[in-house]
Amino acid sequence: MVDTVAGATDYRGQPASRAATGGWKPSVFVMAMEIAERFAYKGVAANLITYLTGPLGQPMARAAASIDAWKGVSQMLPLPLACVADAWLGRYRAIVLASLIFAVSMGALSLSSALPALRGGHVAIFYVALYLVALGEGAHKPCAQAFAADQFDEKDPRESVARSSFFNWWYFGMCAGTAVTTMVSSYVQDNVGWGLGFGIPCIVIVASLALFLLGTRSYRFYTTAAASPFSRVGKALLALVQSWAPKHRTRKLGDSDGDAVAVEEVKSVLRLLPIWASCIIYAIIFSQTSTFFTKQAATLDRRIGARFKVPAAALQTFISVSIVVFIPVYDRLFVPLARRYTGRPTGITMLQRVGAGLALALVAVALSALVEMKRLRVAAEAGLVNTPKAQLPMALWWMVPQYVLIGVADVFAMIGLQEFFYDQVPNAVRSLGLALFLSIFGIGHLLSSFLISVIDKTTAKSGTSWFSNNLNRAHLDYFYWLLTGLCAVELVAFVIFSRVYVYKRKVGNDGGNGDFV
Repeated sequence: MVDTVAGATDYRGQPASRAATGGWKPSVFVMAMEIAERFAYKGVAANLITYLTGPLGQPMARAAASIDAWKGVSQMLPLPLACVADAWLGRYRAIVLASLIFAVSMGALSLSSALPALRGGHVAIFYVALYLVALGEGAHKPCAQAFAADQFDEKDPRESVARSSFFNWWYFGMCAGTAVTTMVSSYVQDNVGWGLGFGIPCIVIVASLALFLLGTRSYRFYTTAAASPFSRVGKALLALVQSWAPKHRTRKLGDSDGDAVAVEEVKSVLRLLPIWASCIIYAIIFSQTSTFFTKQAATLDRRIGARFKVPAAALQTFISVSIVVFIPVYDRLFVPLARRYTGRPTGITMLQRVGAGLALALVAVALSALVEMKRLRVAAEAGLVNTPKAQLPMALWWMVPQYVLIGVADVFAMIGLQEFFYDQVPNAVRSLGLALFLSIFGIGHLLSSFLISVIDKTTAKSGTSWFSNNLNRAHLDYFYWLLTGLCAVELVAFVIFSRVYVYKRKVGNDGGNGDFV
């Protein structure tokens, strides 16, 4: 008798064979698609500040705010698009559609920056293509990871353990793709041309789509007869309101078992919101790595050897490299060691992992402030305060530790949040759970854009803006100290919320509260 996976079907709609579908092999096909998506998205985002302040001629504060707003939209779109995927389209089709949108948008970006004939409408075409990239990102992001995680049966002990490890290696692959694209694309964009720099990711995404389609026969597909997430949430909220009304207090919550289940699902999502809210400042800190960090790096001595000059955006590679290096350390050394003391298969709880990441982010942004103070001092001592385009006598290596710390913080916080929001939401809406995770960064990017705009206007009135186009007169150090203080408050709030959080079900040997400390 063929061993099948409960609730799963193969590509023909037949019960999925455990031996012929799922597991690591098909998840690798999806992971390849994710690596290509990272290549495409980061091929635009990593060096976008240089393009906006260079060829498009935007002021630094406006460019940084524009980038954060765009990133915010791209990270918020997964919320509605995940509902569409879960309810109607399906994760597999959503991934294919998102890849096609990516290919079209990247092609348009390449065309808009390469052909002189389009210069008249260059900016309009560029921004339309840019937000099409955001649409592709919004459709792809929650569905790809949820679809890959679906290839592991959580009811099977071996596959359940493999799924926990999968989240680590998923992020490993994603960051490997980011490292390659940040180095290659930024070098091509700075030294060859923006048309080719945007064109290479387009080619990569088309090739990866073909590879993804090749794995179709080995995928597990999950279908649900439940109502759409919009309908389920709407009915559940109505039932909750009715239960609070005086005339309904004596009756049982909901008129049916279905409503009662939906209400419990909504409650399980609502209780994630304190954790969600206490990670927003972490997301704001993360926003700075592709904007102000890059502009700071552009002022430093980036020469290696006699001829090679490291592109400023390529320093972001240190984030990805540190993640790629530290994930195996975490998975193979830290977890087994922690397991000896805690008795949990995962070593530490998901919330403990996230909290450690927030603490590391706090250290990283404080270090960023200290390095920026050093950079301003060097500019003053070298007499280059009024020469913004001059190369400072300060090596790029000064900035490397803050990039590395951000990377290690991501291994704890980013991956921990991914697993937490996948694991703690109802099974029927897991794409929505991952979209909720992504919305942390969407709100973070949007708040970063808002903060930059407000601070720029406020400080410019009293003299020099903190975000002056002349970085040697700006005060990014003040901005980083502000984020340090906010992150400290956030960390305290996170610890409090984590201590009272009760997991949806057993996580390792911990079926009680968050047990943060």
